[in-house]
Amino acid sequence: MTSSYLMPLIMMPILICLIAVAYYIFVPENFKNDHKRNYKGMFSLDTLPYLLSACFIYILVKSQLAIINFLDRGTYTNYARYMILIEGDTVAYFQNFATPMLTYASATVYLIGFSFLLIFTFLLLMYTQNLEVLQEYTIAFVAIYLVALPFYIYVPVPVTGFTLPNVVPLLYDLSPIILQGVTIVDPFLDNCFPSLHAALSAMAMLMVFRTNLTRFKIFSLATTVAIQFTILYLGIHWITDMIGGFILASLSYFVATRYRTSILKLPERIVLTLEKRTDLVDALNSVLLSKKLIK
Repeated sequence: MTSSYLMPLIMMPILICLIAVAYYIFVPENFKNDHKRNYKGMFSLDTLPYLLSACFIYILVKSQLAIINFLDRGTYTNYARYMILIEGDTVAYFQNFATPMLTYASATVYLIGFSFLLIFTFLLLMYTQNLEVLQEYTIAFVAIYLVALPFYIYVPVPVTGFTLPNVVPLLYDLSPIILQGVTIVDPFLDNCFPSLHAALSAMAMLMVFRTNLTRFKIFSLATTVAIQFTILYLGIHWITDMIGGFILASLSYFVATRYRTSILKLPERIVLTLEKRTDLVDALNSVLLSKKLIK
């Protein structure tokens, strides 16, 4: 159990340092001049629901194995054969020019770059008070996970490196720490379709392009493109996974930007409905009590 959490423990200080550096690179100067007010705004009641949503997704991701056990998904069906029917071993071409340097760089982008893009986008939107885009980002983020999770439970697709004979699991061969760390969120290494790395990075990039954060737009575009290469090169995803991730990113982006206001009103409507039902029950009880039909 302890060794499984070595990778997150190693990544955490690296990400904190990167976020500190990124603050000076990507935060516009006019926001830096009012640091205290912007920092307080990050943790106000306006942003609390989005922090809670992020925590909910984090818990959900960590609970995947428990959910699988609860649903008694003991019978394993290998859906990789359908991927082979669709695309064969085309993804193997991405490893034709594999080198140790490229593998280490790709692993860094896959593990650190992806995590940094998602976390810093969230923090930057909070800090710069881009509340509408923050709302859309959170809605799309939650939607992507909620749509992908049933696929991972009921349509498991193993990684290419452990399926195709001519594809090497480059990421997992780098270190047992990486392999054990990845299995925290992907217990059986079969959470391939749709690709969350493709979906979440593409969605984050699209959301960033709705802001005026010019330098971060360039960074998010470059990082997203690099991530797509790494998921194929490192022996993890199928090309079909990446396409599925792009489709999921596009749909979640459309829903979040088009129906943001309606979605945010849902909790209020639920509360009002419950209040009306409570009032109705209270009124009915009062009538029954007055007629001495109940005690």
